[in-house]
Amino acid sequence: MSTENRHLTIAIDGTSGSGKSTAAKNLASVLGIEYIDTGAMYRAAAYKALKENVPVDDDHAVGDMLSETEIDFVRGRILLDGEDISDRIRTLEISHAASKISQLASCRAKLVEIQRRIASQKSVVMDGRDIGTNVLPGASHKFYVTASLETRAERRLAELLEKGEQTTYEEVLEDLKARDHSDMTRKLNPLVRAEDAIDISTDECDIEGTLQCLLQHIGVNYAG
Repeated sequence: MSTENRHLTIAIDGTSGSGKSTAAKNLASVLGIEYIDTGAMYRAAAYKALKENVPVDDDHAVGDMLSETEIDFVRGRILLDGEDISDRIRTLEISHAASKISQLASCRAKLVEIQRRIASQKSVVMDGRDIGTNVLPGASHKFYVTASLETRAERRLAELLEKGEQTTYEEVLEDLKARDHSDMTRKLNPLVRAEDAIDISTDECDIEGTLQCLLQHIGVNYAG
């Protein structure tokens, strides 16, 4: 099945560190469409709040800040007010702040508005925690990506160490536990599996295998 002349909106939800972002990036690359990392958008908002000393748990203050904020994606890079900050938002400090700021109504309203606008204008692969249930409930394809807590902690630790972050497996494990609890119990659009989403487990599946699985469900043959 060809993807030409089709407006694709592919929603990939899942837990932190499950591999959903890698899968989404690879899928978008193969399909030749835009990848939108919504988690990075919340990290960008948190990054700006920390930089400007705006409390990440103050709904009104964050709303005022975001009313004068532009967040966009260009070729997989996230831009905050026109500046590429892709390499500055993958720290534990930003992760903690993003978890808090993502619970605010003002923040979610602003970013969901941006996400829906982007998806209405072009084909996208969008990953996050409430894409299939809230942001793009009418998405052409929905997936829910998971992996065990231990597998996710090992992956996240390797990623952080590679970037020079000083942390331990135990710290990363606790951070993921806290993030899961926050994502799944927040009042606004918690992380849940959309009823019509297809489950993808990455515990026993490598990057290429995950990509092939996604493509198969979309109906695209790809030899690699």
